[in-house]
Amino acid sequence: MAMGMGLGIGIGAMLGNMLFDSTAIGIAVGIALGAAVGHWLSKSHPGI
Repeated sequence: MAMGMGLGIGIGAMLGNMLFDSTAIGIAVGIALGAAVGHWLSKSHPGI
C-alpha cells in the first residue's frame, strides 16, 4: 500500500511539474492526484 501511494505521488509530482511548468500549484495538484490514484491502486490491488 505504501508503495502504491509513493509511486502515485512520485508520478503525480512529475506530471504536475510537466503540465504546470514547475509551479507549486501544479506540483500540489499532481501530488494530490497521485495520492488518490495510489490509494485507489492499493485498494484494488492489495499486493502493490
